[in-house]
Amino acid sequence: MITLHKGGVYLVDGAPVESCEVSADEARRQTIAYSVLSAHNTSGDDAKLKIKFDAMVSHDITYVGIIQTARASGLKEFPLPYAMTNCHNSLCAVGGTINEDDHVFGLSAAKKFGGIYVPANQSVIHSYAREALVKCGGMILGSDSHTRYGALGTMGVGEGGPELVKQLLKNTWDVNLPEVVLVYLTGTPRRGIGPHDVAIALVGATFANGFVKNKVLEFVGPGVKNLPIDFRNGIDVMTTETTCLSSIWETDDIVRASYAAHGREEFYKELKPGRTAYYDSMITIDLDKMESMIALPFHPSNAYTIHEFNLHAKEILAGVEEEARKKFPKAVFNLQDKVKDGKVYASQGVIAGCSGGTFDNINEAAAILKDGSTGNDYFSLSVYPTSVPVSLELTKTGATAELLKAGAIIKPSFCGPCFGAGDVPANNGLSIRHTTRNFPNREGSKPGEGQIAGVALMDSRSIAATALNGGVITAATDIDYEVPVHDYSFESTVYEHRVYNGYGNPKPETELILGPNITDWPEMDALADNLLVKLAAVIHDPVTTTDELIPSGETSSYRSNPLRLAEFALSRRVPDYVGNSKAINETENKRRKGETPEELINVLGKLGDASALLSRTQFGSCVFANKPGDGSAREQAASCQKVLGGFANICYEFATKRYRSNCINWGILPFTIAEGTEFPYETGDYVFVPDIRKRIEAGIEEFPAKVVKADGSIDDITLYVKGLTADEKEIILDGCLINYYAAQMDK
Repeated sequence: MITLHKGGVYLVDGAPVESCEVSADEARRQTIAYSVLSAHNTSGDDAKLKIKFDAMVSHDITYVGIIQTARASGLKEFPLPYAMTNCHNSLCAVGGTINEDDHVFGLSAAKKFGGIYVPANQSVIHSYAREALVKCGGMILGSDSHTRYGALGTMGVGEGGPELVKQLLKNTWDVNLPEVVLVYLTGTPRRGIGPHDVAIALVGATFANGFVKNKVLEFVGPGVKNLPIDFRNGIDVMTTETTCLSSIWETDDIVRASYAAHGREEFYKELKPGRTAYYDSMITIDLDKMESMIALPFHPSNAYTIHEFNLHAKEILAGVEEEARKKFPKAVFNLQDKVKDGKVYASQGVIAGCSGGTFDNINEAAAILKDGSTGNDYFSLSVYPTSVPVSLELTKTGATAELLKAGAIIKPSFCGPCFGAGDVPANNGLSIRHTTRNFPNREGSKPGEGQIAGVALMDSRSIAATALNGGVITAATDIDYEVPVHDYSFESTVYEHRVYNGYGNPKPETELILGPNITDWPEMDALADNLLVKLAAVIHDPVTTTDELIPSGETSSYRSNPLRLAEFALSRRVPDYVGNSKAINETENKRRKGETPEELINVLGKLGDASALLSRTQFGSCVFANKPGDGSAREQAASCQKVLGGFANICYEFATKRYRSNCINWGILPFTIAEGTEFPYETGDYVFVPDIRKRIEAGIEEFPAKVVKADGSIDDITLYVKGLTADEKEIILDGCLINYYAAQMDK
């Protein structure tokens, strides 16, 4: 189905070839990705890009912090279209009034600074961007990792909030020119195959090996024309799970028709590679051979064909149980009991969000369930259309009626099932979902409290087929049904009547409405001469997700209160982390007041003159993880560590650029160690980095350090901080992005 081709490849007149008379450097400039990036680059250097975006998007987990940070840094008005959607905390079910308080704040900010405010349940973040913000050849920055609009000719980038703050303050997103991977599509998907089948197969083929990490995927080939726009969008939004940087597709009349349907045809233009384009590697996808897929807990890359899974279910599920036992010793997770008489039973189906809730996905699911039943046993089916316009069109076509008659529940536009704040299954349940992720806790369970469930990702078509069979996991390719064909009609009055669009018309006299939970960031210090950190968490899992660093779900209700949110940091992976960090921070607070904490005197005394070192050495907590930061763009994964007194991450590599950027923007040293270097140290051990400030200032990337272990012995270790830009150096030296901008204002 999917083949990876290492090494460079040319695309000549639309066909891949291994060699060409044109030089690779010259032909690189003929990719779509290069043309879009260069059009937005302000640096004058093709290798070191400084990008200014055309528009930005945030949801209600992130926009309060972004605006508060920008306000503290001198924000007067939004310099580009900035849409704030309210799709992640719409239920207001936790924390009293604080969720709606944030929404009211968002509207007041849109009025004051000239923004776009999309009320709760109107649209999920990426649906609104597809409907109202994209343009061919454009770029959009979002504070959500699934900011992907490549199928519509727009390069989307998901980053942490501080990167959006930079754009609001008319600064740039800085990145080295990325490698570009050709994704060459051929063939036509057969009936029953949907976008999630292709996406899961693609993630399964590329995630673990890092084949496309921090690269741009460029989709072309004769198979593209055989995919409807919703199908393309559904694949595209899942490219985030490959760890690529962004994506872009060639555009055609199908894309033009989508722009026209949304009343925005003037923003369409044809995008395609030049006659001879060079790519750093290639992925081929044969759509003819695609199978119905399932991604088992606890990652979208844990991919199998449904037929293969059903054939070996006991063995495969035993492996998932073993992983759960290692990660969550307090919970008992039984998946093999889902296998009965050779069939695997799910307890819940969900079709939702930017990947699942699209018109075509739901329309086809309704066709599969036409005149059928989801049954009255344990299995249930919930469907969340991605926006009110999509829901309205589904109502007009009769799809909504068919789903309701079959026993499905239609719910409002909401991202909750993607991050654990909606349709939480029962303990030990197995939920099948057409959503973006199935990380631990994404279904809302709390394994630290003995509650655990699991999510398997499947395409909406196979979820509907499973519902039709009473919860028995079934490939949609095994179901006989007629695929409905409808010309999509977008009803623009939905947004005209409810969305506040103040771009270009700021009202500075507007007072921001600040609920009692909306608080400012605590004061943060500049980097000292030396750094001493104490390991507050040591995680040797192959990958640590941002959901583990700061759980999603109901904890996100406290997103506007940095100190309260920080109480949840690593709570579902390392429950002792918050207590450890607080104790370390309390010791640092004593040092800052001029006291001489015995702990620091003892440790520093092993390294030199304790009294001399004490005033020049900053003390904080540190997290070690093999590969941290996969998944969500939420900057809280880093900021929560910082407000608890965190000053460093140590790892072999960062899972994503965006998490590393989040660490830097919050003044957390992004240390790496050489691959193959042992890290036998434990929670409670200390790492001392002398002359850290001087070496960062000088641009030195190698840091000789000392590890002081609990038994008093000392080891040498070499840490690295590679590839900092000039601005990133200053941010780290100043202590965080907020301090950096404050310093700029003072000059």
